[in-house]
Amino acid sequence: MTCKTCLIYASIVTGVLMLVAGFGILLAVDLKTRMEQKLKAEITLTEGSKVFQSWKNPPPPVFMEFFFFNVTNPDGFMDGEKPHLTQMGPYTYREYRPKDNVTFVGNGTVSALTTKTFVFVPEMSAGDPSSDLVTTVNIPAVAVMNKLKDVGFLIRSSIAMFMSSMKTTMFMTHTVDELLWGFKDPLLSRLRSVKPEVDENFGLMLYKNGSNDGEFVYYTGENNYLDYGRIHTWKGEKLMSYWATRQSNMINGSDGSAFHPFLTKEERLNVFTADLCRSIYMLFEKEVTVKGIPAYRYTPPRAVLASGKNNPENEGFCLETNKEKCLDDGVLNVAVCRKGAPVIVSFPHFYLADEKYVEDIEGVSPVHEHHQTFLDLNPTTGLPVRAAKRAQINIKLDRITGFPMTRKLIGTIFPVMFLNESVVIDDASAQRLQNLLFIVKLVPNFPFVLLALGAIMLIIGLVFFFLARQKKDSSKTETSYSPVTTKDEDSVGKNGAFIGMTPVEKS
Repeated sequence: MTCKTCLIYASIVTGVLMLVAGFGILLAVDLKTRMEQKLKAEITLTEGSKVFQSWKNPPPPVFMEFFFFNVTNPDGFMDGEKPHLTQMGPYTYREYRPKDNVTFVGNGTVSALTTKTFVFVPEMSAGDPSSDLVTTVNIPAVAVMNKLKDVGFLIRSSIAMFMSSMKTTMFMTHTVDELLWGFKDPLLSRLRSVKPEVDENFGLMLYKNGSNDGEFVYYTGENNYLDYGRIHTWKGEKLMSYWATRQSNMINGSDGSAFHPFLTKEERLNVFTADLCRSIYMLFEKEVTVKGIPAYRYTPPRAVLASGKNNPENEGFCLETNKEKCLDDGVLNVAVCRKGAPVIVSFPHFYLADEKYVEDIEGVSPVHEHHQTFLDLNPTTGLPVRAAKRAQINIKLDRITGFPMTRKLIGTIFPVMFLNESVVIDDASAQRLQNLLFIVKLVPNFPFVLLALGAIMLIIGLVFFFLARQKKDSSKTETSYSPVTTKDEDSVGKNGAFIGMTPVEKS
């Protein structure tokens, strides 16, 4: 038997064996279910799991961009004009956020602190935060007046005279660094001499660099994959006490850094954010691709920050006794968790908010692509591949009896700053995820691959087998008989006519 013949028979036998194996696996094992079970077991917050180290110290770089609104007509606004604002920024910082004090609590939970550190990135910034000046609302002064709005008229008047003697105005000018990381405010310093508990420093990110939002306890997902990354408690509590209803005080979902695998387009993803002192939710918007990785984009719908009259779920977020004073769609008063300061949060440029908030300010214009908050999650693993958390800090400016500087204020929601906290999966992590997704996709289809390869090898083997047989048959010489012409006269005389055999070639 020649080597060529051996190869033909080997191809046929291998093809048959692969077909048998493919059918056998299909009938005996559900590889898709097996693979899903393995992934559910691997994607847990437990020592040695594939995602644990990345959860403790995320490799993709996180960037925090700060944009400020500079007031160009502070005097005109105090005389009744619309405020004219110009946007400054971004001022970009690299954000490091490793998990500290990671402790396995038991019952499928793990506790951790997320310490955030910010490092300025000049090449990604539009200016120098140490020298760029911003004119904005005098938040310390507004906070003091707001704190005193319910005390006696005489006390308010005396404080107003005190503020006037210090030449305190409704607007202040400071560098970006001072507004972010803090400065010693003269009004707060004078008040501190009377009330030592008053902090004389003010900054929008005061004490945030190198700090954390408190201890979170997370579900590991080992008991139920749907609980992976979900918050069990925050600062030791399962419910907050800021808001008016139990539903509003609930701590729902994850902190935005981890989601369970096998996401669906129909899911409502809950995310708790300590900056807003509340949970929000996101819904599927569209399919996207990030560095070759398929993802579902989830975004907060308009209903998330809708007023209680338009979304009953949000009724508890208004603490006004007179519900007529509740804010309209798209803004949230978080003074209750900002030491009484009249801080209002919204999406940047009042994106998804009531149109009147945009119309009251000259210089804001909401754009979906620039001001939307979103999460791009790979649906198979639940891993974030791209995300942007965007929020705006505003101050509510109201008329407060006893303070003459507020006499022309009519409840304006005044933008101060907005931030964009963004992350995109790094190349190394993207490659690892692509490899994992390839395996996840290949394994359930392995029997079909076997069947296809087996069928191809069997067909090839049979084709060559029949070609070889046909060639062998054709190589046999066919013999035929034919009369030969008579030889010359001498030959005829001696031997007479004769019959000769000649090979006949196959045509």
